[in-house]
Amino acid sequence: MNTESLKKLLEDVKSGKLSVEDAVLNLKKLPFEDLGFAKVDHHRNLRTGYPEVVFCQGKTVEQVKQIMSKLMEYDNNIMATRASRDVYEGVREITSEAVYYEAARIVVVKRKEIILSDKVVAVVSAGTADLPVAEEAAVTAEVMGNKVDRIYDVGVAGLHRLLANYDRLTRANVLIVVAGMEGALASVVGGLVERPVIAVPTSIGYGANFGGLSALLSMLNSCAAGVAVVNIDNGFGAGYLASIINKNSDK
Repeated sequence: MNTESLKKLLEDVKSGKLSVEDAVLNLKKLPFEDLGFAKVDHHRNLRTGYPEVVFCQGKTVEQVKQIMSKLMEYDNNIMATRASRDVYEGVREITSEAVYYEAARIVVVKRKEIILSDKVVAVVSAGTADLPVAEEAAVTAEVMGNKVDRIYDVGVAGLHRLLANYDRLTRANVLIVVAGMEGALASVVGGLVERPVIAVPTSIGYGANFGGLSALLSMLNSCAAGVAVVNIDNGFGAGYLASIINKNSDK
């Protein structure tokens, strides 16, 4: 259920096309539908502007299929993150509209056209090993209606690679910086631009990286102003936040 479908429901009742009783039946699934193992939040689109996103890790393929099938009852694009190919094949059994972004580990069920904003989200990665997280951020931002500029493998070990893309950095409305190891790239980018920087630490690195903890702490202690930090490997959270910033920047 989204704002448009709710308006149409009320208009149909007003015009007599739909009885009050039938409208009540439609609204009974709000705010959520209890599947026993999951409570599907049909009300989220009305509250936040985007429907519930399915986090697949830890769920069975059958559980993901049931949740997706319920979300698909409404005319929205549906996204499932941390999805394996087995999950994608399972979703394909219930809809031919499923698309798999393998690098990002995201399944998208495309029910309607995605209209991209003119505002650019730049996704900047330190190294090639960071691409799964960077792609999760990029695909999330794109599915939520943002134009994405991918600037990959420009870490501080070769700073000239980043500076060669300076014009692209400054054209972005929001920047997502994805880095493992010591996570220094976020501070460097934050010191070059006047836009919000969302830093994403990754778990890529040798032993003292502590599974991304060193990058997380470096980003949290950034000397550059305007840098916000999400959780380790949380490309989805960064892409979602960048989309919210873009959506509300003109309000």
